[in-house]
Amino acid sequence: MTATLPFPIAPDPDPQTAEAARVLFAGETDFLKGVVAMDGLPPDDRVEVCFAGRSNVGKSSLINALTGRKALARASNTPGRTQEINFFTLGGERYLVDLPGYGFAEAPVDVVRRWQDLLKTYLSGRQSLRRAFVLIDHRHGAKAVDDEIMDLLDRAAVPFQVVLTKADKVKARDRDAALARTRAVLQKHPAAFPELVVTSSETGAGLPTLRAAIAGLQP
Repeated sequence: MTATLPFPIAPDPDPQTAEAARVLFAGETDFLKGVVAMDGLPPDDRVEVCFAGRSNVGKSSLINALTGRKALARASNTPGRTQEINFFTLGGERYLVDLPGYGFAEAPVDVVRRWQDLLKTYLSGRQSLRRAFVLIDHRHGAKAVDDEIMDLLDRAAVPFQVVLTKADKVKARDRDAALARTRAVLQKHPAAFPELVVTSSETGAGLPTLRAAIAGLQP
């Protein structure tokens, strides 16, 4: 009997669920505001999900791919360029939130510290936050800085799910090792959702699964 791997890759949604999620993401989606301090947050009156990840892991590209809008979120090739918590409305009933990249950033140390403190405060105190999606570059797997964010989410009792990005760029011989590194890290975190989502913003792989996960979250 083959042993079941911990944190398996999430299966594709059934056709009805996938279509309902597609319709939600194909609807009206707009940039609401960029927030630089907690007092600037919009009312927590709807289901909210956020995307966290190392600088340049592909958060903005993933949000653009999910919504089918090429320039909804500002993507940058410069690590650390996004220094705000960016809120997007999804169909009038959800917020998608693009968090500042953590880890290496080409910015002054005091600026980096300021927006990392904002990120930590947000994750610890946002009552409407239903799930955090922690983005990890599939080529490398989870690293120490990802582990730190997962620790924070554990302490804040915020459920989180790992989304592996850039799957189209992973060499076949490296895929299993990267998955193993990520699974080993996740086993230490009680707030971790038990399935991984593997995505590519370039090819669209995994996007229906991620859309369905977000659409299925309840208030």
